[in-house]
Amino acid sequence: MKSKSHIFRKKWGQNFLTDSNLLDRIVRTVEPQENDNILEIGPGDGSLTELIFPKVEQMVVVEIDPLLIKHLSIRSDLNGLKIIHGDILLQEIEDLPINNPVRIIGNIPYNITSPIIFWLIDHLDSWDRAYLMVQKEVAQRLTGKIGTKDYSRVTVMTRLFFDIKICFSISPNVFIPRPKVQSAFISIEKRSDFNKNDVNIKKFSQVVRMAFNQRRKMLRNSLSTLNIDLDVCKVDFKRRPEQLTVSEFIDISNNII
Repeated sequence: MKSKSHIFRKKWGQNFLTDSNLLDRIVRTVEPQENDNILEIGPGDGSLTELIFPKVEQMVVVEIDPLLIKHLSIRSDLNGLKIIHGDILLQEIEDLPINNPVRIIGNIPYNITSPIIFWLIDHLDSWDRAYLMVQKEVAQRLTGKIGTKDYSRVTVMTRLFFDIKICFSISPNVFIPRPKVQSAFISIEKRSDFNKNDVNIKKFSQVVRMAFNQRRKMLRNSLSTLNIDLDVCKVDFKRRPEQLTVSEFIDISNNII
């Protein structure tokens, strides 16, 4: 099946990669190894799948479109590929027919980027690195620097768990159909220093949400309804949320009485 003959489903945010040079660049960036177990989210017509599958030990793809499932299933060059029909957000990685931990790749629908990021958080023990195609604006927020407009709630929440890097930017011209936005290919690596016993995730999330909901206000105002032990907490509450490190948000959340 040629990409141009496929009936693209807008509800699933389908945009297929068509540029062979870009596909090769993605493969070089991911560097698949013969002992890798790869989980691909949204393989589409298999343009990236066909390049990675022969290089790795195991590969499973999760695709929501039944027409694409049929197409992938009859391709002779993908014989042995494990194909799952379903919504990735409803999958448990440990239940998929592949050894864990997996490496994850995906040209994901941009409208579910945040849910997929939080899905990765929920499955921290089942994967070791992820590579995703996302909207460039989202990539900039995920990698935002302290003190900039891109430094936001999603920056802080993801930085608690991950180190995220923008590998390269991608033009809309390499997709069919052509999206209206610029894209970026990002790598997501779990932080080796993260210890879930060091932070109350629920309180941390509450503090970050309250602070960035009023990001132009000082913390003493945006967090005024929280009972924080100011004698122990070392954070200056005259600052604004975009000026705080992840460690400082942890300090605040750990000192809520």
